[in-house]
Parts: sequence; structure tokens; C-alpha cells
Amino acid sequence: MITVSNVSLMFGGTKLFANADLKFLPGNCYGIIGANGAGKSTFLRILSGELEPTTGEIAIQKGCRMSVLKQDQFQYDQYPVIDTVIMGNAHLYEVMKEKDALYEKPDFSEEDGARAAELEGEFAEMNGWDAETDSGRILSGLGISPDMYGLPMGELKGGDKVKVLLAQALFGQPDILLLDEPTNNLDIKSIDWLEDFLLDFPGTLIVVSHDRHFLNTVCTHIVDIDFNKVRMYVGNYDFWYESSKLMQQIMKDQNKRREDQIKDLQSFIQRFSANKSKSKQATSRRKLLDKLTVDEMPASSRRYPWVNFKPDREAGKDILEVRDLSKTIDGVKVLDRVSFVVNKGDKIAFVGENEQGQTALLRILMEELEPDEGSFKWGQTTSQAYFPKDNSAFFDGCDLNMLQWFAQFSPDDKETFMRGFLGRMLFSGDDVYKPVKVLSGGEKVRCMLSRMMLTGANVLLLDQPTNHLDLESITAVNNGLADYPGNLLFTSQDHQFIETIANRIIEIHMDGTITDRMGSYDEYREWKAAQG
Repeated sequence: MITVSNVSLMFGGTKLFANADLKFLPGNCYGIIGANGAGKSTFLRILSGELEPTTGEIAIQKGCRMSVLKQDQFQYDQYPVIDTVIMGNAHLYEVMKEKDALYEKPDFSEEDGARAAELEGEFAEMNGWDAETDSGRILSGLGISPDMYGLPMGELKGGDKVKVLLAQALFGQPDILLLDEPTNNLDIKSIDWLEDFLLDFPGTLIVVSHDRHFLNTVCTHIVDIDFNKVRMYVGNYDFWYESSKLMQQIMKDQNKRREDQIKDLQSFIQRFSANKSKSKQATSRRKLLDKLTVDEMPASSRRYPWVNFKPDREAGKDILEVRDLSKTIDGVKVLDRVSFVVNKGDKIAFVGENEQGQTALLRILMEELEPDEGSFKWGQTTSQAYFPKDNSAFFDGCDLNMLQWFAQFSPDDKETFMRGFLGRMLFSGDDVYKPVKVLSGGEKVRCMLSRMMLTGANVLLLDQPTNHLDLESITAVNNGLADYPGNLLFTSQDHQFIETIANRIIEIHMDGTITDRMGSYDEYREWKAAQG
């Protein structure tokens, strides 16, 4: 159990949150949410003891072992993968290494034997003999193959390192588990495994995540950091989201009624204050008016960008025909004789573990990449706009500020129009003079979405559009694409994003072949599970 008492945090004179009083209990999963900069990861660091709060204290039940998802990908570069995972239980790892060192001594003494026996007992008590098996089970579930277990961490790619660090956090049955963005770099299959693992976790689980489906699946409570306060609610993310919208509406309605009543009273006072026969009523109403106040709506730190794609014209019946497309990249065949026809109204999600094949297909369709074989044909009335997974070509080395960058794509060169458009995408004031090469990942994504909206295309191709976005921006993009009347071809690892947008699923398998089915993503998964 973790008890948070009167915790406040100030950064550079700015209050992130104040007077937080919370209890985190075993058997529950707490999802921490809030706008970018609200202090989600900072709050997690306070809970872990890495950061001292400005006021208050954190009390952890005696004897509880806490495990935290590490963020430094280079910390364990010299250690083998399997050892890195076992280090998740630091005491077990120390016992194992001391025990092994004793047995390797050439002059093994009687005293060494006594110490070794003591360590063996401790090792067995912590299920040390199952450590490698348990580590392998977690690594396998997260998509790390056995041939990688003995490799030094330094030889792994960034995404695989993150998976190993996640396995480290999950290892050894900790009492308290703190996870900051655990689904990053995971495909949907690995996320499914992680959800199942965490649903069976008996301890206290606290997570920060931008994955709504993940929060809905694993969370029993939501901890919302907003209005400079930290509040806890029972239920998953969707329950919190709908409840918070309802409460905001109730407050608005109450204020509207009070505003109307004030106007009526003011009108009465104005009309009758000079009328002697009504003066007493006017006086009584003035007294009532003095007591009426319109509650100020608390200014949420959440900001939702305006995402609205409108085609300049409707596409005809013919959208796209793909015939026998094949592509090999670095000796690996990522697309193998892929054929399909896109019908009017199709919103197609390309899914599966073959992300390289998904990206290659979209790049071929946008004529950025030549296929080895096959062909494709767009309908004459179609126009396309593309959101690439890697947008570095648009920003790296670019000396333009945001306003100048945006002007390259804007049909209206008036600064008032461009400022207005960027303002709705959360770039306001002096933000528009910021050099684009220093923008954050989320800011670059919002720039790319702005560029797409200006095209008026009736077919949108998007490769992982929610990467780097916060929950509010993901929700805005999700709603914008769900309402889009044109055709969509997109990739995503966000379960809820796919489920609420796509009406057709095409899985690109690791061998480059495809499975193509109409219906929602959940329907596709049910069908696939039934196939065995």
C-alpha cells in the first residue's frame, strides 16, 4: 500500500499540483492521466522516491518491494538480456551472483561453504531456481526471442531494449509496480499479453499511458491531474471520460440557469426601480441579485486540437486497385503479391507485426517507393494526402519558423488565416515563431496533420498518426477521422483507434501475404481466434 499525504510540487515557482491525499491499495490498477506538462511522470517519480515533493510525504507499507520501469535504455548495455531482466529483483540478483562467485573460488573454504548454504536457502526462498524460466516467459510474451537472451543489451535495437526493461519491471512478483508508458514500442499482440499479465497482478499497479484501450482494460481507478489537483476516481478511462463530460455539462447548465436568473432580475430592477408601487419588489430582487454568483468554471489544463478533414470534392466509384504488389527490403520480402480493391467508403486499417510491410505499401501507393513487381491504379476522381511515420524530412535541418513552414502549404497567405488555423491546432502567441527543427514529437505531428487538412484530399493515407500524441490529441484525431467522409488507409497500434474508425481490416503477415476482411477490428480478432 502507498499513502500520499498533503503532497505538493512546485517547479520553478509554478505549482504543478497541491495537497494531494491518496491511497493506493493492492489488487487495484491506477491509471494516471492529465495533459502534457500536468505532471504525470513527475508524480510517478515522487511515488517511486526518485523525486522529493515540495510538501507532504509518501508512506509505503513496510516490507513491500517496488519495481519501476526504467527509462534509461543504455544503463544495462554491458549486461546480457536475461541478467538484465533478473536484475528487476535486485536482491535475488545479488544473491545469485555472490553464490556463483563463491562456487568459482579455487580455494573454497569451510566458511565459504557456510555462506553458500545460507545463500542457497535465501535463493530457494525467492524462487531463484525458476528465475531464468520466469524471465524467458515474460520476454517471450513481449516478443523477445530466445536467441536474444544471451546477447548484451548494447546489441539490441531501441524498441527491443524497451521491451527488456519492461520485462525487468514485471519480473519477480513485486508488491508495487510503477509503469510509465509501458505500451510504447509494443505491437498489439504484445500489448494483449501485457494486459493479461497485469490483470492477474495481485499487487498495487500504477501506470501512466496514452493507450485508451489499455487503460480501459487494466484500470480499476483513474488518477486525474488537472486544475493543479490530483483526484482519484473509481472506474476505467471511458467511465472517467464520460463522467467528467457530464459533470462539466451539469456545471455549465447550472451557471446558464443562474445567468438567466440574474438577467431577469436585472431587467425587473431596471424596469420597476422608478415605479413606487413596485419599488419594494425591486429592492428585494436587488438583494437576491447581490447573493447570486455565477460559479467560475475551473480552467482545465486539457487542450484539444481541432482536427477536421474535409474533401474538396467527393470521389467517384473507383478508388484504388492494387495488383500483385511485391517488395523486398534488405533481403526480406515484406510484401508478397498483395492484391486488393478499395471501395468507396472503405476505412481500412493495416494491422499485424509486419510494420515494415505496412509502411512500404503506403509509400508505394504514394510513389515514394518502387515495387519490385505488380501495379496499382488510383481512381481518376481521387486525391491523396499522406501522413508518414517518419516526418524528419519535413523538419530536420529546416531553418523556418512554424509560420513560415505552414505558409508553404497554406492556400491563404494572410497571417491572420495562418495564425487562426495554427491556433486551433494549439499553436498560439509566440509559438508560431518557434523554429520547426526544435519542435517536440507531438508538435511535429500536429504540424503534419495541419498540412494534411489543407489539402482537401478525398483519400487519406496515415502511417501511425497517434505516435507522440497525448490523450487529448489522440481523441481529437480519432474523432476527426471517424467523421471523415472520404476513404482512409491507415496503420496503428492503438486498439481503440482502429476499432472506432476502421470498417475493414487487412493484416499484412510476416511473410508478406495478407488476410482481408470486412468488419470492425474486434470482429476480425474474434474471427481470427476462431480459426485457431
